[in-house]
Amino acid sequence: MALADRISALLTIVRSAEAEIGSLLVEIESRGVLELFGYRSAARLFEHLADVPKSAAETVVKRARALAGGRNLDGTPIPAVAPATGTAALDGGLSTPMIDTIVGALTRIPPEHREEAEQHLLTFAADTGHKQVTALGARIIAHLDPDGTEPESTEPAQPSRELSLRRRRTGVWELQGRFDDETGARAGALLDSLAQRRSTDEGPDLRSQQERYGDAFSDAIDLALNSPDLPMQAGERAHVMVAVALDDLKSGVGAATLGDTGRISAAEARIHACDCMLIPTVLGSRSEPLDLGRQYRLVTAGLRRALYLRDRGCAFPGCHRPPRHCQGHHVRHWADGGPTELSNLVLMCAHHHRLLHRSGWQVRIATDGLPEFLPPVFLDKRRKPRRNNLHRPLPFAA
Repeated sequence: MALADRISALLTIVRSAEAEIGSLLVEIESRGVLELFGYRSAARLFEHLADVPKSAAETVVKRARALAGGRNLDGTPIPAVAPATGTAALDGGLSTPMIDTIVGALTRIPPEHREEAEQHLLTFAADTGHKQVTALGARIIAHLDPDGTEPESTEPAQPSRELSLRRRRTGVWELQGRFDDETGARAGALLDSLAQRRSTDEGPDLRSQQERYGDAFSDAIDLALNSPDLPMQAGERAHVMVAVALDDLKSGVGAATLGDTGRISAAEARIHACDCMLIPTVLGSRSEPLDLGRQYRLVTAGLRRALYLRDRGCAFPGCHRPPRHCQGHHVRHWADGGPTELSNLVLMCAHHHRLLHRSGWQVRIATDGLPEFLPPVFLDKRRKPRRNNLHRPLPFAA
């Protein structure tokens, strides 16, 4: 903890110094860099002062102009794009990516809306990372320009599709196939959208590209299984059956049967049991069913709609996944006596649902009825509660 605190303190000093260097370069530029130092531009001066590449020096000066204004080569003034951000940067609380994110968003926002939008972005930046601010900036831009660009239409190619799926003895499934250009493009677009790096507060996404696409394929299957238009099988919707002993489910220790031959851990079954169809069964000494209870769903359709309206997507801080990608998570697991009601449920995507079951993150329902998350001590020693504000309405009206 002492090491992390020291790094945070040094980062504040470095960021403050970088912001002050930028303001000094703008001041030199306003007085006349040619008259003062004989250089034709502030970027060329900084290139030699800091011993950095020309492109890096130009980026520093460009960023400084956006924060504090400046002058063109002909002496005409350049108005600041984000003056409030420049003031905040001098305190050392904003990283370079955060500054670039705010400036990039404000550059695309009409001047009459910039001041108000900048204040909201800075307020949001106080408790989040630059990826969340990027998402908020995109939402503001979309709010101000809802039409966007008109998509182009293309002619579909002749379908030619083949697919094979088989399970090996090790429990690993292998997928192989060939698709026409149209199907491949649609599959690629779907997986690309689902395979983006997680823009959350639990740290960087260290998954490889193959791992991210594997997780994206799993998410796509969940979306298809949750579709009301999926064809029936033997009078029922397509489903996967998981059988686990109640004691193992409560403790999370042991194994569960997946489908016909697969096996998963009881801890994994506990994750799925948060939001499932449940059939209580009494078995005999030879595992023969003696009493089959009535099937019921833990999270009913009405509860799910209430969760959609309240959380509007994955409730984990910084996650942008919409409701259709999410599952209902019991704050206090139902196997431990937790009720299946709105005050004990949180909407979460599969990735963060697993993260919550396996890490130091905790979730609770605050006094205002909304979920909030307590980070692990190594992320925040105060464990200050965090919320996901990406799904909430924009804080201003255009």
